[in-house]
Amino acid sequence: MRITFTPAAAKSLTPYIEDGRKQLKLLHDTEGCGCVVSGVPALQLIEQGSPDDRLAQGDPFLFWYEPRHEVFFEPELRIDYDAARDAYSLKSDSQIYTLDLRFLKN
Repeated sequence: MRITFTPAAAKSLTPYIEDGRKQLKLLHDTEGCGCVVSGVPALQLIEQGSPDDRLAQGDPFLFWYEPRHEVFFEPELRIDYDAARDAYSLKSDSQIYTLDLRFLKN
């Protein structure tokens, strides 16, 4: 899996991860969905990946993800940021996953 972060997304995310204490993780969030197939994508700030996570190449950022959720995403993804809406989006060449990608900063 690979994510290309647009210049707008990279500019918006850099302040959160530039000091190296936090990293990005792409989630297939099933909290409150009732079924793993009904999950929604989210981007989360984490301190480090868990033993079950895999580190993947992104441009310009590396990111973590859970290999068991890889089936829900295409191999090449893009994350963009719309400053007017203060919203991230997750897309591929084939589809729009969401125009309101949750960004979990916990």
